[in-house]
Amino acid sequence: MKKIIASIILAIILILGINKITDIIFYVEKPEKSLQVASISTTTTTETTSTSSITGSVEIMALLASASVANGEKVFKKCAACHSIAKGKGNKIGPALFGVLGRQAGSLVDYKYSKAMIAHGKPWTFEEMNSFLTKPKDWVKGTKMSFVGLKNAKDRAAVILYMNENTDSPLPLQ
Repeated sequence: MKKIIASIILAIILILGINKITDIIFYVEKPEKSLQVASISTTTTTETTSTSSITGSVEIMALLASASVANGEKVFKKCAACHSIAKGKGNKIGPALFGVLGRQAGSLVDYKYSKAMIAHGKPWTFEEMNSFLTKPKDWVKGTKMSFVGLKNAKDRAAVILYMNENTDSPLPLQ
């Protein structure tokens, strides 16, 4: 019994000793944060964001030209669990998406949107929908939509094209 207790104590001392020795050998000082570096980083982020929104606009229009409604209908099956798209169909967990492109975000009167979506209030353009579908929770902070997004740009374009076909007044593809 004494040998077991001695072995346990020796093992604990050994582990603690090795931990201290590795801390001494591999010690790395953390760099101090600089206000100047932080402001440069913020400026760069702002410039990148504005450039990416311009690029995103051109990119989605080019992708829409090569997308197919049939493929969009297939990809939309991921959305169909929460959204209806047929005319006259009601809301599900998410709002009905018939005629969504061109409509103001958070504007259906018979659906209870999150405060974030109501505050967002932008019209659903091709670019806006593309950005939202990339990662909804990042685009509209506080949205109730739990979908992780569509990472594939061609899939997003196909779904947007499909949604544009499911309306009484489709947006022009120019």
